[in-house]
Amino acid sequence: MDAAWAADLAYAASSPPGGGGGSGAIMTQLLFFAAIFAVFYFLLIRPQQTQKRQRERMLAALKKGDRVVTSSGLHGTVASLDEHRVVLRVADQVRLEFDRASIGRVLEAQGEKNA
Repeated sequence: MDAAWAADLAYAASSPPGGGGGSGAIMTQLLFFAAIFAVFYFLLIRPQQTQKRQRERMLAALKKGDRVVTSSGLHGTVASLDEHRVVLRVADQVRLEFDRASIGRVLEAQGEKNA
């Protein structure tokens, strides 16, 4: 009876089938999820935040006389602007009004390209 009793005791003390592991398995899963979050943060979230800050700085620095390209590809010169809109001169006597957020990029002045 001692061998049968020892076998029952060993079976009762073992972990349940299906991997009901202890705190080591939980810690491994937490480290795995932390690593995945870190990868997402450094590859997706952080670069997107940096790009957004650069765009906000570009729109805040916009001034009359800047050559710009809208997000739709229209080239023009800023004739006037306020907090929410920009008026672009695209040709003589042709002025178009856009939302300030539609400005895609500011073109370099001719003198700045050589510098």
